[in-house]
Amino acid sequence: MGIHYHHDISALETLKLQPISRLAPFSALIISIVLVVLFVVRYYVLEGFLIKRLYGSIYTNLSEVNRRGFINHHIAGLTKILILIVAAYPFLEVVIGKSSFHTPYAHGSRVTMGDMLVVVAQMLIGMYAFELIYRTKLSPIAVLHHIGTIIIGQSAIAISLDLAREPDADIEFVLCTVWGAFDIISEFFPHLAIILYRIFPNRHRFLKRLFLLSCITTALGTTCETIVIFFLFGSLWDRWQIAFKVVTPLLHIAFSAAQVHGSVVFWKMYKRQQKLEEDIPGFDIENGEISEMHVHADKTKPSSSGSTVAIV
Repeated sequence: MGIHYHHDISALETLKLQPISRLAPFSALIISIVLVVLFVVRYYVLEGFLIKRLYGSIYTNLSEVNRRGFINHHIAGLTKILILIVAAYPFLEVVIGKSSFHTPYAHGSRVTMGDMLVVVAQMLIGMYAFELIYRTKLSPIAVLHHIGTIIIGQSAIAISLDLAREPDADIEFVLCTVWGAFDIISEFFPHLAIILYRIFPNRHRFLKRLFLLSCITTALGTTCETIVIFFLFGSLWDRWQIAFKVVTPLLHIAFSAAQVHGSVVFWKMYKRQQKLEEDIPGFDIENGEISEMHVHADKTKPSSSGSTVAIV
């Protein structure tokens, strides 16, 4: 018996033009709720008591700029974990499965796959908006990445409200969810790396390996994302309007540039940890620049590694 190979049509190629979700007109309300929840978690839970109880002097000895960054990485990491848990099933079902936006999220449920994707999209957008508002110092690349994500994500949902004029709105939204999925997966580990960097500032061998792994994962994520995005973009070429045929590659280049910048920063951090000794300049990964990290002996406040050395 011969083995016959065949090429299955991509699920997106057969995706019918339809409204993404009945929640799309309420995007402003959803993102408002997301921002309120993030504020409550930040102000009343993390800053209120939890961070100080968990980290003690590690947190209180940080500068105000680094405290905000430290808290933001916790919020971003936890938000991305929640998004992964909630969105993995509807994302896979719509992108590579046989479900549509109107397929029930669970048997007999009124909540649809599209409803869940719109909600998690607003969660991701809200997380980036919160970071832009809360952080006191961000690199220009990070600012452009966050602003671009917010505008593109909201635009993809907004144009789905007028399918007569925007016949490719549904596949544009799906493409945005693919961008978001890779963004969440490839950038989760860097959040953890920076948190550990603040907790164990003197464990240079550990940090060296950590930053090298972060560099590799972000670079690998960018490569895989580029392959998947352009495969989907090419397979749906006939369905795109001319505007999206031009804009989509440019947007991907912009997002990829931000991710490559992150990989370069982690590589520099890795190289710095190879050479790092006491009382020498260090590279601050959060600010993306070289800064002085003075190490001194504090006999009253032992560090997390058990010694009497603390970073200020």
